[in-house]
This record gives sequence, C-alpha cells and structure tokens, in this order.
Amino acid sequence: MTKKPAKYPEENIAIAKYCKALGHPARISIIRLLEDRDTCVCSDIVNELPLAQSTVSQHLKELKKAGLIQGNITPPKVKYCLNHENWEEAKSILKNFLK
Repeated sequence: MTKKPAKYPEENIAIAKYCKALGHPARISIIRLLEDRDTCVCSDIVNELPLAQSTVSQHLKELKKAGLIQGNITPPKVKYCLNHENWEEAKSILKNFLK
C-alpha cells in the first residue's frame, strides 16, 4: 500500500516558507534594516551585522528565495530592498495564523 502525497493548503505552505526564511536572527535583522532604509548594498548590511560578508550573502539569498527581498543590479553592486507586496502578504498571513 502506498501513501498518498500530502496536499497542504496554500496558506500553510506560505506560512512555512516565510517562517523558514525568518528563522534566523540575522535574517530578521536584515528585514528590519531594509524596513528602515529604501535600499542597501551588501556592504551596508555587513557593516550592521556581526557576520562575515559571505554569511550575510547566504542570508540574503534565503530571504530572496522566499520572495521577501529583491535585488536590483546596478553595476558593480546589487541594491537590496524589501519586496513590499510579499512582505505585506507575509505579515498578513502570519498575523492571521498567530491570532
């Protein structure tokens, strides 16, 4: 007998995606930094966190993968900012989940 593949509601999948992305204090710090500023380059973020540039880049990658931030390439740097639409969705979904 084989198991049926699990089908989860889309909202549960979104909650898990956003929670995973926010599951590290450095990522929460990055989100808060980007809430306060319009855009930041990686070096600005590195200057604010007690982490190496390569570690910050990995955290940025995870936040970008979840759709919470976006990067605009302006050679020779990448400017990061919140993806406001997805950030508002995440806040709404998490608020609804936690009430």
